[in-house]
Amino acid sequence: MNQLVSNIVSSYQEQPNSYTQLSCQLPNRDVIIEIIHLLRQLLFPGYFGKQNLNESTLEYHVGNLLIEIYEKLSQQVSCALKHQHGNNASCDDIEISEKAEKICWHFLSKIPEIREYLALDVQAAFDGDPAADDKALVIFAYPGLLAVSIYRLAHELYLLSVPLIPRIMTEFAHNETGIDIHAGAKIGKYFFIDHGTGVVIGETTIIGDKVKIYQGVTLGALSTRGGQSLRSQKRHPTIEDDVTVYSGASIFGGETIIGKGSVIGSNVFITQSVPPGTRVMIKNPDLIFKGQEMQKDKKELTNELDLET
Repeated sequence: MNQLVSNIVSSYQEQPNSYTQLSCQLPNRDVIIEIIHLLRQLLFPGYFGKQNLNESTLEYHVGNLLIEIYEKLSQQVSCALKHQHGNNASCDDIEISEKAEKICWHFLSKIPEIREYLALDVQAAFDGDPAADDKALVIFAYPGLLAVSIYRLAHELYLLSVPLIPRIMTEFAHNETGIDIHAGAKIGKYFFIDHGTGVVIGETTIIGDKVKIYQGVTLGALSTRGGQSLRSQKRHPTIEDDVTVYSGASIFGGETIIGKGSVIGSNVFITQSVPPGTRVMIKNPDLIFKGQEMQKDKKELTNELDLET
């Protein structure tokens, strides 16, 4: 046992990036997930967490939520900032705590605006999906709305330059829904992801208003061989207003712009800009049917056509 312990500790020393020192505390992923659940209660009161709310209890409920979120989030932001500074002796704990508190207040002040965006996202899902019985179903059950809700929260923290936490949030959504939206992407109003599984939206993607995308869509970068040297560059496409992108489509490149009102068909691969109002689709492949029943049906159809002629 002693030798095993020694071998494992030695591996930490050989691979120092695979562990963190106690003097540099990391955010707690489990607590961040708790914060996500609390924030969803704040975004959609009565749908998640405490139910049977009314006018007399709503303010009390919201106040308690805000206090709990603020306390948990400020602690996690503080940990993230400390980790970012590492063991820098010039980094004052009090200064970091004050910065974390300011970030949290600014973030929480954005909740009404985030709710306005999400109300339009819910409307987009309801309007765009005949299978939606009502908006409550969209809020309760649609994976696209869950992913977009978490993205919109994480995006505000991303804009505040909070390290680690925005990515932890969006990767939680990715794990839950199969939808991968980077917190740095810019997404407009009335956005709907239908079905959702396999959707990828990269960091520098820009999406306009009234955009609808289906499962398996990738809005990605042409190449990542440049690595960190490409960090500050626009690597992902721009999707203008009123665009629909159907399942399996792949759109790549920072200079690629899909013009307003365009429709991108399933399974296309695009690396160049598309003018506004354009429909892009691939030619239907030739289908081969095999089997005795199919051959019989084909022969009968041929005979019918011969008789008609």
